[in-house]
Amino acid sequence: MADTTLFGRLQRLFSTNVIVRNVGGKKLKIADTDQVQKKVKSHLVDRYTKLHNNLDLVGTGYSTVHQIMAARLALFKDYESMDSDPIISSALDIYSDESTMKGEYGQVITIKSENENIKEILHNLFYDIMNVEFNLWPWVRNMVKYGDFFLHLDINEKYGITNVVPLSPYEVVRAEGEDPENPYYTKFYLESIEGANQQFGQRAKNGKKIEFENFQIAHFRLANDSNFLPYGKSMIESTRKIWKQLTLMEDAMLIHRIMRAPSKRVFKIDIGNIPPAEVDNYMQRIINKMKKTPFIDESTGEYNLKYNIQNLTEDFFMPVRGGDSGTEINELGGIDYDSTEDIEYLKNKLLASLRVPKAFLGFDENVGGKATLAAEDVRFARTIERIQRIIISELTKIAVVHLYSQGYTDADLVNFELDLASPSTMYEQEKIELLGQKVTLARDMISDKILPTNWVYDNVFNFSSDEKIEIENQIIEDQKQKFRHSQIEMEGNDPQQSGESVGTPSDMQSPGLFGGQQDQQPQEDDSVAGSIFDPFSDEEDDRPEDEQGGRPQEMNKPFKDSGARGRDPLGKQTKNRRPLALAHYDALKKTMGKKSKSIIQETNQVDELEKEYNEYKEENGDN
Repeated sequence: MADTTLFGRLQRLFSTNVIVRNVGGKKLKIADTDQVQKKVKSHLVDRYTKLHNNLDLVGTGYSTVHQIMAARLALFKDYESMDSDPIISSALDIYSDESTMKGEYGQVITIKSENENIKEILHNLFYDIMNVEFNLWPWVRNMVKYGDFFLHLDINEKYGITNVVPLSPYEVVRAEGEDPENPYYTKFYLESIEGANQQFGQRAKNGKKIEFENFQIAHFRLANDSNFLPYGKSMIESTRKIWKQLTLMEDAMLIHRIMRAPSKRVFKIDIGNIPPAEVDNYMQRIINKMKKTPFIDESTGEYNLKYNIQNLTEDFFMPVRGGDSGTEINELGGIDYDSTEDIEYLKNKLLASLRVPKAFLGFDENVGGKATLAAEDVRFARTIERIQRIIISELTKIAVVHLYSQGYTDADLVNFELDLASPSTMYEQEKIELLGQKVTLARDMISDKILPTNWVYDNVFNFSSDEKIEIENQIIEDQKQKFRHSQIEMEGNDPQQSGESVGTPSDMQSPGLFGGQQDQQPQEDDSVAGSIFDPFSDEEDDRPEDEQGGRPQEMNKPFKDSGARGRDPLGKQTKNRRPLALAHYDALKKTMGKKSKSIIQETNQVDELEKEYNEYKEENGDN
């Protein structure tokens, strides 16, 4: 019997890591929450595998999991040392700053959904429960530093996700392929170094590890290199070798400066006519006298020659002999270490591997102008966008778990989109400038009658046939809204509320636009109520009266053309009038609008009544 509990249903939902939902018709929406579609599933003999095989644990009986964990711990040790480097630490901060910038409306994450309830639920999840405004920055920094970041989700069947707990990448193991029937089945194991986890207070019992299902852990990982799967690759992994070389070169430079840079003195001491055999003893007495100071210990009374730290042992003492030589002390300058080309070379390689513009790190001497900085900014924005796509992928998984826990299924489960703010204004300006150039080109082609509109849509904007029809309908809707706004502004009349148009040449109004709902599709034949182009002039309008266009019916007024007996009820003016020509009759009929048939019918009835009345008078002899 299938497990119908919340955790059982979530386990089945995330058993494949790719959530597929039908959003209408034959359209599907895919939520690749674990980036399965981008991974390369193969056992490659790569440098990471070689790293595992060269470990000291090989042949000791430990499993491959422990070997991989030991290799990861070795990498993490280097990452911790690299984080103390000011350049790399600043680069990690910049990655996090640019990836979690607030948008133009002050939001870190922009939530889009057609369902307002889903939008409010996800806003409550990210901003009130997870507090992404403050927590997303350290999460992203740990991800780009280690390549992985693990977030435990506390799930409640009634409320969904109620809390999140970050886990150390040192202690979490990702296990894939344990179920032969489902190769995508994923579990996580917690191996606390201290034996118990502080957040959960659990210890491994009977040799078993603390296990978590896939839906309980949000694994943020930079899965851009198959050599490191099932884990991610750190953004500073490619910098590790260069950083070690640069560190060695900097240490060598400092040692050379300390040992060779200090200046030295040359003591030339005149030994006069001292015999050669006694020169050494004489020079030693001179050196001891200059380099050491007599010291008497008051407690013991011992006499000692204490080293005088003010002088350096590297000084040179040279005996000289000659008539005019005498004793002389000269200064010997130190060696200047001006050769820093090697260090600059390695530093440039380090900055290139970080993919952060030099100007962002304070090294702006190579930036020739704003154009160069803008180009570097755009390239860096693409790197940040790649990191943001990984963040959005895992945030989507968290949102799906939360919605499913609250009862949302089917298409509603993926009826949302998450976006992070663009990291570069230059990047946005380039997009706007490109779109503006396309619009200008299209306008010139159409206005100069060089090419038709359909060709411009197909080749300049690459619109499909369905997109062109949809765009044309939207343009028509925009014009209708423009007409409505102009009516409100000029006449004080809202056509959507009154169902009338005021002040137009023929009081035109399309049915179904303002009298009905806004999202109603336009009719095939637009009716122009009250104009001479009335499609209902030859037949009755079968639509309900509230959906018919035109002005509302008015009461008959004396001596007005509001009815058949209005202006000339006794027929005095039309008594001796000649019959109308057919063309005049048709024009008069059109001016009556859609009431023409009823008016003509009433007029004929009046003529018949008048005829019957005249016959009646003739029969009775009345004059």
